[in-house]
Amino acid sequence: MGRLWDKWMGTRYPDGDGAAVPTQELRHALLALNGTGVPFTVRESSGSDLVAQWQVREPARGSGPTRTQVQRTFKIWLRFVPAEREVRAMDEQWAVTLAGPPPGRQIRRERGRGPIRSVHKEWTLERGPDGRRHKVETFGLDTRDMKDPLREAVVKSGWTWRGVLKL
Repeated sequence: MGRLWDKWMGTRYPDGDGAAVPTQELRHALLALNGTGVPFTVRESSGSDLVAQWQVREPARGSGPTRTQVQRTFKIWLRFVPAEREVRAMDEQWAVTLAGPPPGRQIRRERGRGPIRSVHKEWTLERGPDGRRHKVETFGLDTRDMKDPLREAVVKSGWTWRGVLKL
C-alpha cells in the first residue's frame, strides 16, 4: 500500500546517492524559480516554510446577466524536514465563480485539498489560409506546469518530494 499511496500523492525520490544540499540552498533554489518564465510565484509563508501560488481566470462565458467566469487559485504549501531530507507538499485549490457584468457577484465557492491534477483547455474553430477549419487553442491550464518545476528543483537538490494531505 505504501508505494501505491506514494504514487497517488506524487512522491518523488532523488536519483542516486548524491549528497543533499543544505536547507538554505534548497530554499534559494525554490525562490529562484520566480522570474524564470513559470506561471506562479514562490514566497515565504507563515503557515509553512514556502508557498507556491498560481491564480488563473478562465475565459468568461455568456454575456450580460448570464455571464460567468471562474477564478482559480492553486497553492502548494511546502514544509522542509531537514532530518529526513524531504519536502512535504500539500496541494490546495480554490475556485470562485463570478456572475454578471464586471466586477460580478460570487455565486459559488469551492475548495479542495490533496493531490490536484487539473487540465482545462478551450478551442475555437478558425479558417486557415487553405480555407479549411482548424482547431485553435484559446485557453490552456495544466497544474503540472506548476508542480513539475518545483518537484524537479527539490529532487535535483538531493531531497525527497513527499505529497501529504495535512502539513
